[in-house]
Amino acid sequence: MPLVAHTDLPTFQRLREEGEEILDPKRASNQDIREMHIGLLNMMPDAALEATERQFFRLVGACNQIVQFHVHPFTVEGLKRSPETQAHIAKYYENFEQIKRDGLDALIISGANVTHPHLSEEDFWQPLTEVFFWAKDNVTSVLCSCLATHAIIQYCYGIERTRLPAKRWGVFSHKLIDRTHPLVAEINTRFDVPHSRFNEIFQSDMEKHGVKVLVASKEAGVHLAVSPDGFRIVFFQGHPEYDDVSLLKEYKREVLRFYRAEINEYPPFPDHYFNDEVQQILLAYEQQVRLAKQDDARLVDFPEAQVLEHIDNTWNDTAKAVFNNWLGKIYQLTHQERGLPFMAGVDPNNPLGL
Repeated sequence: MPLVAHTDLPTFQRLREEGEEILDPKRASNQDIREMHIGLLNMMPDAALEATERQFFRLVGACNQIVQFHVHPFTVEGLKRSPETQAHIAKYYENFEQIKRDGLDALIISGANVTHPHLSEEDFWQPLTEVFFWAKDNVTSVLCSCLATHAIIQYCYGIERTRLPAKRWGVFSHKLIDRTHPLVAEINTRFDVPHSRFNEIFQSDMEKHGVKVLVASKEAGVHLAVSPDGFRIVFFQGHPEYDDVSLLKEYKREVLRFYRAEINEYPPFPDHYFNDEVQQILLAYEQQVRLAKQDDARLVDFPEAQVLEHIDNTWNDTAKAVFNNWLGKIYQLTHQERGLPFMAGVDPNNPLGL
């Protein structure tokens, strides 16, 4: 079933314009279908805040559960915001106290930008751990993305992430390690996942503490893992929620940072993302950027239109399948906990029909 537009959050209209099915509240109220309430703790920086909303909302809305999905975005203190973004949050986001009063079936925690060498030094560390402390006893399952994975693993197991020699950036091939876990049911044994990070928690460190690794890459390390109980916490080190153009936009931002002298080195290409033709286009653009910077001249527009037709998405179907499995398991567990009857024709041991 689709998402319910239970607020005026602009993301709902944006998704409608993209062709997604979004229910209005009146229509939803006339359907005798169970609701599922999913929190989205969005800690992403201003430039990516609304894109992150859309990415996770899409993945939830693509699931085929027999429910109505209500997604509740909120954030925490300690994150630097522009006045415009703060106004967006004040108008459309819920606060954590309201989330606690109303309750959630599941929680997604996004990544964030950091400014200190240790996560525990970040201004958002204490508010984030307060959310997690509440969620671990009040939410069926918590899904952590990238930085959130590093923070919660440190909080739970005392494992600090390791700084990599260079940014892990690109689209990498991954392989299933555990084919029996319900989160990876009916997905390909090999598939791609985007990564974008400077730090890593290694498989060996996770496994020392009982964290179960389900998916990993020889190049990019662990992508998907779960807490020792198998389900209460789901860890992503990659970004399966990314749009096909997310890495392109990130590369463009880094190019502009070089032009503005905010960084000293011209950004390398994300691994396994640009084909040969795109690389030639972007190498030619690099020369224009360097000349414009040298001559203090106006920079010509980034050749995005020339590049877009060559960008492929090789990860979204698998991401949808994992989210479908995750929410399906939550659906099953919360029905059992609440003693709710299953709908006619739905197998309580296999609500997804797999």
